[in-house]
Amino acid sequence: MINVRDIEYFTVVAEHGHLGRAAESLGLSQSGLSMSLRRMEQHVQAKLFKRTPKGVELTTVGSLLLSRMRQLRLAHEDVIREVADLGQGLAGHLRIGASRGIAEDIVAPSCTALARVAPKATVKIAIGMLHELLPLLDKGEMEVIFSGISTRREDLYQEKLIDDNFVVYASVRHRLAHRKQVSLTDIAREQWVVPSTFILWREVIRTFEQNGTPPPKIAIETNSASIRRRVVSCSDFLGFGSRLFVQSSKRRFKLVELPVTQLSVSRPVGFTYRKNVYLSPIAVRFIEILRANAKQIVRDL
Repeated sequence: MINVRDIEYFTVVAEHGHLGRAAESLGLSQSGLSMSLRRMEQHVQAKLFKRTPKGVELTTVGSLLLSRMRQLRLAHEDVIREVADLGQGLAGHLRIGASRGIAEDIVAPSCTALARVAPKATVKIAIGMLHELLPLLDKGEMEVIFSGISTRREDLYQEKLIDDNFVVYASVRHRLAHRKQVSLTDIAREQWVVPSTFILWREVIRTFEQNGTPPPKIAIETNSASIRRRVVSCSDFLGFGSRLFVQSSKRRFKLVELPVTQLSVSRPVGFTYRKNVYLSPIAVRFIEILRANAKQIVRDL
């Protein structure tokens, strides 16, 4: 195998085109440098330099070797930079899961922020409920899930970022839109558009029952946030969803939160990952961004 130091010496001689000047720049004797070049030539079984009146010139084989050495040097520098970027969370492939509302309101802006600080990073996002995403986390197909946190598994680490409060919302043209206070009786008479398989809806029904109010009348159930927003915005139906969801949609869809103080439903939102499993630097960097964004969201609400 060629000695790495001999390769370095060969490169310096090629750059100077003169054995004496190369030896001086390396702090070597000219004879020592000549021995190094002979070792190289013995290894490749070909002459690397030819003598000229002004010094030395590369042979065809020497020129090819120098070209390859430069390519290897650049590749080596690229590897060092890439490894450093990976270690600092500035590059890599991030695989995450997110619930629908969280994906739009927290994860999406966090991805934008990540792209600014780590332009070499790539992200793959799977959308679903926590119980749908956990099997993917268990199989190692994603590193982190951002959603409502409710599971109590000991093998998982969970951290709350915010309390996600749920509110009643309507079109700005709805008859209740400009009231300073809205009662359960007022909204019980309305028709509703709600998410499918919505666990927190049980708490809504329980609140109505405890107040002796007839349960809300569901007109449309759908997991499509876009459909819910559009239907409510152009009808007299009421919606029930995350305050984050309403805040981010109210201008575009002309929605308004109704002040129903008797109805208080919330869920903790945060991230979940497996304990005692390697978390990539890019995932750690993304979590830091999420924490910062969550604090800003809380201040803005």
